[in-house]
Amino acid sequence: MSERVDRARIAAAVRELLSAIGSDPDSAELASTPARVADAYAEFFAGVGEDPVQHLADAVPVGEHTGELVMLRDIELRSVCEHHLLPFRGVAHIAYRPGRRIVGLSALPKVVDTLAARPQVQERLGQQIVDALNAGLAPEGVLVVLEASHGCVADRGVRQTGAVTVTVASSGTLAAAGARGEVLALLGGTIADRGSVS
Repeated sequence: MSERVDRARIAAAVRELLSAIGSDPDSAELASTPARVADAYAEFFAGVGEDPVQHLADAVPVGEHTGELVMLRDIELRSVCEHHLLPFRGVAHIAYRPGRRIVGLSALPKVVDTLAARPQVQERLGQQIVDALNAGLAPEGVLVVLEASHGCVADRGVRQTGAVTVTVASSGTLAAAGARGEVLALLGGTIADRGSVS
């Protein structure tokens, strides 16, 4: 959990918020809520100021180009939308074509977690994952597909509880239409079949 987060300030802000909506923050029911929210926010935003590339430091050389596509599907994703501070959650699919280095597969979810654990928008998160992999591995190509349901769509406003947003970010050889199609086929369908695209 991030030590950069000022829990006391968060707790004070939550007390003020509870008062602002007409609740009594000193009531037996709510007295512990500010501290609980402060702890939760420390977890939700632990990625603020963290460098996701650090998780790729143990990349190892592979000698000649392998030419093999590496894909890790269904990485659980949880973040908080910067517009309403409501959660969005779903999955990330990451594919890369190695250059001279590969990394242990467990590093990829760590990159996702670090970048997701900050105020975010899905439309930017995928590109940040691509940029981190490019910086840490110098692959021939990267493609990231994110699929997520957003609290700001499901729980307020239009209240579309079943809506899923799909975003795609890519670089290098996997930015070409044919290569993108190959990866998306491995995911089980085209983007048009899987939801809306940003």
